[in-house]
Amino acid sequence: MPGPRAPGEPRGPGERRPLLARRLRGPRRWRRAAAAAVLLVEMLERAAFFGVAGNLVLYLNSENFQWAGEQASRAALVFLGASYLLAPVGGWLADVYLGRFRAIVLSLLLYLVASSLLPATAVSDGRRSFCGEMHESKLEPACPSPECMRPSPSPYCAPTLYVGLLLLALAASSVRSNLTSFGADQVMDLGRHATRRFFNWFYWSINVGAVLSLLVVAFIQQNISFLVGYSIPVGCVGLAFFLFLFATPIFITKPPTGSQVSSMLKLALQKCCPRLWCQHCARDPQGAQLLPDQRSHQPGPSPQEDIANFRVLVKLLPVMVTLVPYWMVYFQMQSTYVLQGLHLHIPNIFPDYPGNSSVVLGAQDSAYKIPEAWLLLANVVVVLILVPVKDHLLDPLLLRCKLLPSALQKMALGMFFGFASVIVAGFLEMKRLEYIHHNQTVSQQIGHDMYYAAPLSIWWQIPQYLLIGISEIFASIPGLEFAYSEAPRSMQGAIMGIFFCLSGVGSLLGSSLVALLSLPGGWLHCPMDHGNINNCQMDLYFFLLAGIQAATALLFMWIAGRYERAARNPASQSCLSRDRG
Repeated sequence: MPGPRAPGEPRGPGERRPLLARRLRGPRRWRRAAAAAVLLVEMLERAAFFGVAGNLVLYLNSENFQWAGEQASRAALVFLGASYLLAPVGGWLADVYLGRFRAIVLSLLLYLVASSLLPATAVSDGRRSFCGEMHESKLEPACPSPECMRPSPSPYCAPTLYVGLLLLALAASSVRSNLTSFGADQVMDLGRHATRRFFNWFYWSINVGAVLSLLVVAFIQQNISFLVGYSIPVGCVGLAFFLFLFATPIFITKPPTGSQVSSMLKLALQKCCPRLWCQHCARDPQGAQLLPDQRSHQPGPSPQEDIANFRVLVKLLPVMVTLVPYWMVYFQMQSTYVLQGLHLHIPNIFPDYPGNSSVVLGAQDSAYKIPEAWLLLANVVVVLILVPVKDHLLDPLLLRCKLLPSALQKMALGMFFGFASVIVAGFLEMKRLEYIHHNQTVSQQIGHDMYYAAPLSIWWQIPQYLLIGISEIFASIPGLEFAYSEAPRSMQGAIMGIFFCLSGVGSLLGSSLVALLSLPGGWLHCPMDHGNINNCQMDLYFFLLAGIQAATALLFMWIAGRYERAARNPASQSCLSRDRG
């Protein structure tokens, strides 16, 4: 497969030159314009995504659906996990059939349709149309004695919502996996430094979208209306779709080049299960010859390149797999951290307003609460501040002093900050439960629902959000750069898809752990406490996550050390340099 084209080299037969190239001064300018358009589309798409995910737990826990706390938290983790786990599907479709440009366009269309389900179910007529009637069930305070058993009802409208959320996750994952590589393609010929800077600013644009969404959408959803709040993400997706189409003339687009999935599976079967491979060869001797040197010449990677790419994949996978527990910790920010925040004292935005009171229910409709999802801003602001500082000051300084750490070293440091975040969350939950067990609670209305919270301020959650934000700088951004730059040219899309897929595996493992601990006898099993978590032991769940993260961080450092020593080997270096883009 041909490598990246030099600035003056002729284009390949399938690569389309941007129509506006003649109007812009030089290739650098139109490539930067194309990259800027990609960043803007990503910002709008992320604003829509965070608009959906930021208050999803609150939406499902509200009077509209009345899901129990662990049910809403599990649905959020499933949605977040699927939005990453399904990334290889969109990447594979782009590689084999559609190309990245068409895959992004179709994914944005699906995004637009699927996101419309949430505002539709925010009104009673829409819920009756999609879900049927709901039996009346209201949030109640915790049971006064262990003998009081109140079973959790089955979640209302679960099939419809899960189907809609999974379609939305498929669209978001396809946009993410293809738009990331599509944007990097626009600046690839400007050098590796330009690619690294693109990933820095790509991540920065993600968080700009998150700020816009959390400041405006989260406030509207919590204090005004879920209908209006969930209509804004639909508008953001529509704007991103039309902007992407408008910028089409300045994009470098490439046709689908085929997938190496079948070749990789055959090589894996040959290396890992030689007996099964021999049986396969006996049944299909003609197909078996397609692997090594007997295969006839076909467009795409040669058999030797297939084997070399498989070896690179075998080296990359252990590094990326040991990041999974970090993603388990990371996605708590949009699930259990939100649930914990709903049971801390949330102050009013206008504390001096005469009707504002968190203790007595009454005259609450005029009191605007600070949206719990605003705590995510602590994470986002850290990223928005540190990415430009890192890009313009820290990285150049460390590079001049020859002290710039490798991507793998940064990822290990990010794991440490993730570990610190979940430890802080565990200690805060311990303190919260102390107040609850001493019957020191505050009744507070969030939207139309009542929560029984500890008198601890929600601002005590800021440290755990700050720490998870710092961990993103060192784990997620270098992880993206590592996956794109270390992959062979012919497998960059596949490796990026695997990276995002493993992120989703972390979220789904976190969801599975919540489901397991919600069984009778588990730390998160509290059916007598419908709609709240005051009879649960979520602090032990946080400490369990911290233990898992610490153990795998040590394993990651050992694997990363072996990988870097192998990369410094001259023979290995010369072999890999022929394959990487």
